[in-house]
Amino acid sequence: MCQWTTDSQRLILEHFDMICSSPSDIYHFALPISPSLSWLHQYYSTEFSQEFRVVKGVSAGWGTCFRTVLPDSPPMVLKCWKDTIAVGLYSGSIIILNAITGVQVAILSGHIGWVGSLVFSPDGTSLVSGSSDRTIKLWDMQTGGVVKTFLGHTGQVSSVSMSADCTTIASGSEDKTIRLWGTQTGECYHIITQKDPVEYVCFFPLDPKHLISISGHKIWQSDISGQQIAPMCDGKSTTFSLDGIQFVVCNGSVVEVKSCNSKEIIARFHIAREQFQCCCFSPDNRVIAVGTAETIYIWDITGSDPHLLETFAGQNGPIISLAFSSPTFLISASLDKSVKFLQIGTSSADQVPANPKSAPPTSAPVRSITLQAKDGIAISSHSDGVVRIWDILTGLCKASFQSLAKNPHQMVTQLTDGRLISVWYTDKKICIWDTEKGELLRTVAVVGAPGNDDEEDGDEEDGDEEDGDGDGRCEVKDLRISGDGSTVFCLDRCFIQSWSIGTGEVVGKVKFESPLVSTSPFLTIDGLRTWVYFPFVESTKGWDFGILGSSPIELSSTSKNGPHLDFVGGIRREKSFLPGIHDTVTERVVFQLPGRLTRPSDVQWDGQYLVAGYDSGEVLILECKYREL
Repeated sequence: MCQWTTDSQRLILEHFDMICSSPSDIYHFALPISPSLSWLHQYYSTEFSQEFRVVKGVSAGWGTCFRTVLPDSPPMVLKCWKDTIAVGLYSGSIIILNAITGVQVAILSGHIGWVGSLVFSPDGTSLVSGSSDRTIKLWDMQTGGVVKTFLGHTGQVSSVSMSADCTTIASGSEDKTIRLWGTQTGECYHIITQKDPVEYVCFFPLDPKHLISISGHKIWQSDISGQQIAPMCDGKSTTFSLDGIQFVVCNGSVVEVKSCNSKEIIARFHIAREQFQCCCFSPDNRVIAVGTAETIYIWDITGSDPHLLETFAGQNGPIISLAFSSPTFLISASLDKSVKFLQIGTSSADQVPANPKSAPPTSAPVRSITLQAKDGIAISSHSDGVVRIWDILTGLCKASFQSLAKNPHQMVTQLTDGRLISVWYTDKKICIWDTEKGELLRTVAVVGAPGNDDEEDGDEEDGDEEDGDGDGRCEVKDLRISGDGSTVFCLDRCFIQSWSIGTGEVVGKVKFESPLVSTSPFLTIDGLRTWVYFPFVESTKGWDFGILGSSPIELSSTSKNGPHLDFVGGIRREKSFLPGIHDTVTERVVFQLPGRLTRPSDVQWDGQYLVAGYDSGEVLILECKYREL
């Protein structure tokens, strides 16, 4: 009964939206993709729909992330009070989520600039927000209305705090001031001037007459009269425990937990080559969570041996805010436009592979996935240059190869005529490698977009030339190999170049006008026809490179045949917020991925098999027939 209850709760949370809209899909979709070692999966395995089969899952047990919420605008900050989460958005809105289900229950509108700071009143009846529009607002959480708007800052408001007795609001701003406001009058009654922009301000939990602030990468202590004490320490982020006894300081790659009274160091942690961005205490003050560029570290700070409990690396952008909703549930906001719900104490790694000898150790992030169902394999290319071949019938790793690629920006591998060819981009060059023989076949230089048709093709070995209206720089967004394995395609900021894998000669090139250059387009290959998809504006352009002796011919969107898919809600598609796979021809949803499996780095589907690779290095292989959800 305990296992049934635990598994059922996780299943419902991961598939909450789908179950609410279509409860019957719990048998077609939710149960089959449940972890292989879960009680639910084993109990219902004989009753699964034959339309869907998990060949290899990325997790034998329930993963850390069980829910992903994708707001209409990037989240900038989040705060939690009991079962309520407030998320400040870049659009200026504040969305209110249920901390258990992740369902949006309200939206607060009023700011005209992004909301970068939030704080709940101690009783949860009020919410204070600070915005880049230079205002502070006090909200009534019962009605969702604005109680007061505080005006006076001449720069964006970077931080807000409320005193324990709810009578005073402190705000820090880029105008180099800390202002104190009366919640009843709405007036500023004191200004504390700093030498640098104020990045953070907070009342001491047990002493409302004192403030702690961050300015000039130093943490300062001052009283509300403005008398500033010498800086406590260097730091870029800090927060107090709920009992007010401890505080944590993040400074570069070092995290220290200190006593509020003695300032003695209770625990100290260090992570090489990373910069900590944000931190928070668990409600029971036993655990701290710290966010970096794309990783969350969770440490146990109790006892005589503080230690790392686990890490979570499932986000594709800097973690900018963290908050615990309970001692075991953590909410994170990232610049990858997601809010993730994490359960502490679970592991997303597959600890029980079907054949331990055939399963490689934990690997580097997956750069690309190639699905070759006719050969019965899928091929994953990783950021450390490793190539792995997976059997799509059994989910076992058949072989593993190490290429010469060193942290390539893009990499793709394909089996052609019995030869496993890897292609990667690094240092302005595309390298073509015979993986099984361990031979570098050739390198091809890639430069900026050509200015006109009369210029050189840009295949010189040095690749350093300036060219026409291009600037000589290359920002490769995607790399693909044609279906027959003859041609490699490279997508730059606003042009496509293609080379013969056999000779290294230029096959064709086409320059196009990007609807929005700042977005990251990506390629879809159908034989020698290429399709460029622009996520932000959701538009597609295509060209046929297979016409010998002529320039690539532009195709109409109606020329697409077969399943052209992309990952909706992932890093490659920034405007749609439904986590799943859809058909770009019909726009119909084909498949949905739950919270722990969202945002693969690459995904392929041929109408029967779906293969996805993740930044964790794991690979998901599913067998599913076409079925509109």
